[in-house]
Parts: sequence; C-alpha cells; structure tokens
Amino acid sequence: MHNEAMVREIRKIGDPILRKKAKKVEKITRDTWRLLDDMVETMRQAHGQGLAAPQVGVSQRVAIIEVPKADDIAGSGVLYELINPEVVKQSEETWEHQEGCLSIPGWRGDVARPYRIVVRALDRHGRRVKFEVEGHVARAFLHEIDHLDGVLYIDKLVSPDRVWRVKEEATEALE
Repeated sequence: MHNEAMVREIRKIGDPILRKKAKKVEKITRDTWRLLDDMVETMRQAHGQGLAAPQVGVSQRVAIIEVPKADDIAGSGVLYELINPEVVKQSEETWEHQEGCLSIPGWRGDVARPYRIVVRALDRHGRRVKFEVEGHVARAFLHEIDHLDGVLYIDKLVSPDRVWRVKEEATEALE
C-alpha cells in the first residue's frame, strides 16, 4: 500500500449510488490501486470489516473484506481485495446473524446467509483468485458483493422487526 492513501467519505443510506448496480472493472489501472488503498484506509479508520466501492462514491465492482483476527473465525485477519467478484457456489445451509453497515450507522439487523461460499474475482494485479470462505468471513463477502448490486442488508432482514438501534461507537459488526 502506498502512503498517499486517503480516507474517503462514506456514503449514507439515501445516496442513490448505494442503490445502483456497479460497473464491471474493464481494466485495472493506477486509479484502481488508489481506490483499493483508499478503501482499506477508510474501512480501517471507520472500524469496518468490509467496504464496497459504491460506499465511497465509486460505481465499480470493487470490494474489500477484513474480518478482525479471531482464533475461532476461519479466514479472519486477512485483507481480501476483490475486483469483479462473483459468487460461484453457495451452501444450502444458511445461518442467521446480526449485521450492520457503515452506510447505515447506528443500526443492526438479523440476516440469514449461506454458511459457505466460493467466490471468484481478480486481485489488484489482474490475476484470477478463488476463495472458499465460511461463517463470518462468507457473511462479510456476501454483504460487500450485495453492495455492488445496489442491495443493502436491510433488504434481507429475517423479519422487519429484527432490526435495532445501537450506539454509534459499537461498529464492530459487519460493515
């Protein structure tokens, strides 16, 4: 990561870009690298676990995930950078867990998602990568990939009453 990375403004619910399907990245350029670096900086400063390009006002299929390291969470503590990610496989088995979002500050809600997924994407150098992830990391991947399709976690609540307000500082759930 270069040291000119900067924190970008996180778009909030109501901003139309969050509801648009993001465009496929046709060519990875220096601007793509800058975007990735800025997104990492922005996510970490906001104590998020993931960020999608539309959340910083860029309608491109770029997302990052970084679930804080925990011994009981497979794939945690790793920074995943995804360009044009695609879910190619998902388990029948689903599980419910709370999610939050940096674009919907102060709220949490219960969402059911597949427990295991396989995602194909490109890395920052344009190489094809494939990740098989499960649990919290799979949830973070799916949450961010949803953002690329203009979908927010509140669209997928287990039930409309399974949403609650939280204090602003408590942003360690999925972003």
